[in-house]
Amino acid sequence: MTIKKRIKLRRITALISCLLGTIIFGLYYLVSDYTLLFVGYGFIVLTGLVNIGVLIAILVKARKDNINRKRLLNDCGVMFLNIPVMLAYCSAAVILLGTMRITFIHKTVSQISDMNVVGYGDGHVDKLEVGQSKTVWIEITGDCSIDVNYLSNG
Repeated sequence: MTIKKRIKLRRITALISCLLGTIIFGLYYLVSDYTLLFVGYGFIVLTGLVNIGVLIAILVKARKDNINRKRLLNDCGVMFLNIPVMLAYCSAAVILLGTMRITFIHKTVSQISDMNVVGYGDGHVDKLEVGQSKTVWIEITGDCSIDVNYLSNG
């Protein structure tokens, strides 16, 4: 395999790792399905092992190839950029684990107003028209109760 093909392969590995991680995190954020957390953690482990293997191969090749050493070490830098991205996604996932996303869908015939969601963290919806929906994010810690108080027809 030529050096250009190796460099391209390594860059594609780094890019695909970042894109797939972003897709998994984005899906988790949108749907809050805990199955995606396990997929994400498994992806981090698998991708981490693959990227470490590729990184070691780059370093071994850079040590032997004086002509292309700078390009190869630049590829190492590109691969290292995935680390802060992965850490940011992991910390955001931990924060999301401590929140509950509740979507209220108004299906009655009268307007609902002054809706308060009370739990560990509080949420508020001023007004909910018939057929309208609203999402509230509430901070939770472990096992807690959530109460909803609202006014219907005043």
